[in-house]
Amino acid sequence: MDYELKIVNGTLVDGTGAPGRRGDLGVRGGRIVALGEAPGAARTTLDAAGCVVAPGFVDIHTHYDAQILWDRMLSISPWHGVTTVVMGNCGFGIAPTRPEHRELVCRTLEKVEGMSFEALEAGLGRDWPFESFPQYLDAIERAGVAINVGALVGHTPVRLYVMGEEASEREATPEEVAAMRRLVREAIDAGAVGFATSKAVTHVGHRGRPVPSRAAALQEIESLAGALREAGRGVVQATFGPGLFVEELAQLARATGRPVSWTALLAGMLGPGAHRPVLRRTAELAREGLAVVPQVACRPLNFEFQLEEPFLFESMACFKPVSAADHAGRLRIYADPGFREAFKAASDPARGRGIAGWWQRTVIAEVPDAAALGERPLEAVARERGLHPIDLALDLGLATDLRARFRVSVLNFDETEVAELLRDPHTILGLSDAGAHASQLCDACFSTHLLGHWVRELGVLELEEAVRMLTSEPARVFGLGDRGRLAVGAPADVVVFDPATVAPSPLARVHDLPAGADRLVAEARGIEAVIVNGTLLRRAGKDVLDPSGPLPGRVLRGGAARA
Repeated sequence: MDYELKIVNGTLVDGTGAPGRRGDLGVRGGRIVALGEAPGAARTTLDAAGCVVAPGFVDIHTHYDAQILWDRMLSISPWHGVTTVVMGNCGFGIAPTRPEHRELVCRTLEKVEGMSFEALEAGLGRDWPFESFPQYLDAIERAGVAINVGALVGHTPVRLYVMGEEASEREATPEEVAAMRRLVREAIDAGAVGFATSKAVTHVGHRGRPVPSRAAALQEIESLAGALREAGRGVVQATFGPGLFVEELAQLARATGRPVSWTALLAGMLGPGAHRPVLRRTAELAREGLAVVPQVACRPLNFEFQLEEPFLFESMACFKPVSAADHAGRLRIYADPGFREAFKAASDPARGRGIAGWWQRTVIAEVPDAAALGERPLEAVARERGLHPIDLALDLGLATDLRARFRVSVLNFDETEVAELLRDPHTILGLSDAGAHASQLCDACFSTHLLGHWVRELGVLELEEAVRMLTSEPARVFGLGDRGRLAVGAPADVVVFDPATVAPSPLARVHDLPAGADRLVAEARGIEAVIVNGTLLRRAGKDVLDPSGPLPGRVLRGGAARA
């Protein structure tokens, strides 16, 4: 046979932004060996008539660090055409971790990334097959994975490894910084694709304490990221917060000589139209030769939440005692009139940014034993009952032992502003958060949403540009070798999709995580085939490989698979 796999009669969109063209694609030995014309016989032939044949999509902002150890299929990303992911974002991860810190790491992920502690405990077990970051990559490689993965080394686990529980409380000594830098360099040498950190005020960890990276001085961040300069490779990923925004990130890019990609520039985040000066400054920095690249999102940031885990509000000062309280303590606080008044003041719509006036965009998603309230606007029900919407939300929470669910559109819902962010030449598509906040949101379907909503329905983006944004551009910024392009000799990561139907389904809640924990998922429509390193992974919306058997994904050490 000339080819192990041949895809015929499709429209080839190569990921560079070039116009699509009719043609065939041939695969042998896990690589593309023919493009345009592919004469000869193949063991397997896929007819892509009416479909686009594109590079597999690249998701640079995931949190699969724990899930990868119990879910080798990395669902749901491949459902939506994603063949490469980067995990370890926002400075979080599970390596390096000392055995005595395993529970604390899981409790931190529970709080800050909305992961179920019971699921983490059941999925990871008590005897983790690694302690160091190199051992972590080795463990993933031994276990196998369905799609390609790159991993950032996170500031929070590195800090915890060196400083213990004091990591959340103080700046590091010079000796501790030196020890952390050695760990970062060790991780880069082992294949980490970069270093990640966070100063986000929303990143509140176990018992309401800031996550460890938030206690670091800027000089510490520069020193740790300096390991990338030494190694001559890697990307810095940062989640902005006080003392770490565009100018500090530019300083970091100058000091390291490495690209810095930050999370996230969202419509409405800093107030109406406030993204525009940020985009102008980003363009100025680009003209200086500095890659300080904002990540943007193509979906509204919709959160489903229960008051048991009020992640959205934990940056408010009035929620500090809530974050530190147990279940019974939270019930008492939510009933307190003084807390309620402070919550209303902190949510005042006059603040005009972030989650101000959140109740105006909130739907009551589910109230146990009160089905009639489901999917009704919180504000409308409050008006009927003569209550402030915050009082109603807290009352419903208390009446259901904090099991009532609410869905709020937090940011990125003004599509005029979102279109400006997507079209800007200096932004990059990110923030799917796949693997995190599983019971609260599901944006792992961002790729099919981009192609269905922003390309087909709104016409804001040309198809070829949208594919470039999903493939070669994120691969370029994150140094992912030859991923993200259709080219002879490139790895055969390919997605075949129907541009007339591609889209995500509505979200559904399932209970398929370890320990029966729940998550939100979206099926993919119009994704006809997903190929990873030349192996057919999915066909017509179904996995075609045994999840317990050999899988085609590779660990991208330093951005590339081992030969």
